[in-house]
Amino acid sequence: MNTDFVRSSTIEQAGVHIGRVTLDRPDKKNALTPEMLVAVHAAVLAQSAAPIGALVFDGNGAAFCAGFDLSLCRDNSDALARLLSSLSAVVRALKACPCPVVLAAHGAAIAGGCALLGGADLVVSHTDAKLGYPVVRLGISPAVSAPFLRLSIGDGRARELLLDPTLVSGREALRLGLVHECLDDAGQVRDRAVALALGLAVKPAPAMRATKALINEFEGSLHPAGPEAGLNASLSLVGSVEERERLADLWRS
Repeated sequence: MNTDFVRSSTIEQAGVHIGRVTLDRPDKKNALTPEMLVAVHAAVLAQSAAPIGALVFDGNGAAFCAGFDLSLCRDNSDALARLLSSLSAVVRALKACPCPVVLAAHGAAIAGGCALLGGADLVVSHTDAKLGYPVVRLGISPAVSAPFLRLSIGDGRARELLLDPTLVSGREALRLGLVHECLDDAGQVRDRAVALALGLAVKPAPAMRATKALINEFEGSLHPAGPEAGLNASLSLVGSVEERERLADLWRS
């Protein structure tokens, strides 16, 4: 499957097959459009139905993902709502993928790009990567990320990261539990994610799929206020006076 700015492929090594979904808008640091997120969602669903042992999610260019392409929101009041709804759908599809998902967060994973980490089972990054949710200053709520983030790092740390617009380094993200491996070299992150995925894919598929389904069921029972609540909280601010004013300031800066 090939679409503009999103690529989907399969990697085969020694009889082991893994899927790969890649953001491919490197000149914009893979800034997300609604169409990109729809394409990612379709690619993840297609890979989930394929006979693969694991899925790698990565980005082409200097950064995994710099977040939403906010230039689309300047003259289109519906764009932000579409971005938020599509982002939530992608993260849910990644969580529901029956095989393990390994995400390579090199360079930067910011705002919506950082939210994508919540759908992965394992995240690989590097020491000087930049990660976080600096959208509160723009009048945008990162609550759409909250149900997934709290499962990764716990309620207290999730509260701190969502409310504080400061970005954290890959090293700090490892300490928080936002990423699971932190390398010294950004250039090795994607290869390491593939290696981890191949290592997971050689394990018995029925056991891996049953284990992931059980984990998802357990997490859902722990946090009944799930993705819909987070999405609705973020959508409730779309079109607010503060958001319009702060986004207008962004265009002028």
